[in-house]
Amino acid sequence: MDEKEDTSVYKVVVNHEEQYSIWPADKANALGWRDAGKSGPKADCLAYIKEVWTDMRPLSLRQQMAEKK
Repeated sequence: MDEKEDTSVYKVVVNHEEQYSIWPADKANALGWRDAGKSGPKADCLAYIKEVWTDMRPLSLRQQMAEKK
């Protein structure tokens, strides 16, 4: 079975913990997620996330660790 090329348009979304994901551009964001300002083909969105999401730790953990220094 041949796989169809994914021609969907996605958007990059981010939550309050500064964790990133992709979401179909034509759908309302899931509760707790906001637009990160990038949309396009899946590969472009994933490349953007790889570029900007350099610290995978949730924001709350990064803040907690910074306070302990």
